[in-house]
Amino acid sequence: MLQTPYYLIDKSKLLQNMEKIAIVREKSGAKALLALKCFATWSVFDFMRDYMDGTTSSSLNEVRLGHERFGKETHAYSVAYADYEIDEVVSHADKIIFNSIGQLQRFENQSSAITRGLRLNPGVSSSSFDLADPARPFSRLGEWDQKQVEPVMDMITGFMIHNNCENRDFALFDRMLGDIEEKFAPLLKKAEWVSLGGGIHFTGDDYPVDQFAERLKRFSGKYGVQVYLEPGEASITKSTTLETTVLDTLYNGKNLVVVDSSIEAHMLDLLIYRENAKVHPNQGPHRAMVCGKSCLAGDIFGEFDFPQEVKVGDRISFQDAAGYTMVKKNWFNGVKMPAIAIRELDGSLRTVREFHYTDYEQSLS
Repeated sequence: MLQTPYYLIDKSKLLQNMEKIAIVREKSGAKALLALKCFATWSVFDFMRDYMDGTTSSSLNEVRLGHERFGKETHAYSVAYADYEIDEVVSHADKIIFNSIGQLQRFENQSSAITRGLRLNPGVSSSSFDLADPARPFSRLGEWDQKQVEPVMDMITGFMIHNNCENRDFALFDRMLGDIEEKFAPLLKKAEWVSLGGGIHFTGDDYPVDQFAERLKRFSGKYGVQVYLEPGEASITKSTTLETTVLDTLYNGKNLVVVDSSIEAHMLDLLIYRENAKVHPNQGPHRAMVCGKSCLAGDIFGEFDFPQEVKVGDRISFQDAAGYTMVKKNWFNGVKMPAIAIRELDGSLRTVREFHYTDYEQSLS
């Protein structure tokens, strides 16, 4: 039996997201690219490949991973490319999307052999966190002045616009897309393709998929563009758990439980945004604060309700442990890195990677 901690990817749950993505692709004509910044566990790329059109990236390493491990269409984007990496980026990409006119012009010659695009910033977003808001004041993420973009239209064929962040509200998506049309219509009419980025939670429960697909199709037809979506969290939501074991219990005004994992090392995104982990069903008369084993005082997964009193040796399974989690895992405190396992469609469990001392040692110098 695999020793905890480990991330467990359940293909049957992953399949539910893939099937919804396939429906949107079919009904809207949009293409779907996996956002590697959110999820890059390539052990399931062969499974996801049948339902998606390729990948999009945020760095040289990601564009290479997408090209070599996923295949199909490979979009390259970065806030800024360095001189020493641009040639390798271009060698792995079908499309390169520059964040600024300055970068586009700087690397005009190096990128001339592949399709080029530019990121636009419409100045509105769905983010409730300033930290993650691409439309925040003084944002560096994309060009916003149509008058400055028009002179370089002969260098590009399309745009990327990413302003949805965990957006579960179709009405808000619809309204913001309308804002984009109002602000950038002259540019959109000259484009051949438009990526609307990620952050649209269209694989979530009760999301109006038919309305969403119709809106995308209408947008595509109005401007004569191929629409791209970049689902990250939407691709893998609810597909993965972080499996842990209780190592100790204490009481200090509250019942405390210590597990063999760490929120800072293994679910860092929750710590950054000060959110609790999720435990299912989170019901019962025995409440406990579940804590990580690192030395960080605030290494706390959250407070949860359990049907029985939690004891040493019990298992606790944290839900939704794929997005912005596996890509951020780290060796803080030298805490044991979770292994990676996959539950196949037939229910069998397969371990695809375990991490050892040598991995920790070689991550340092």
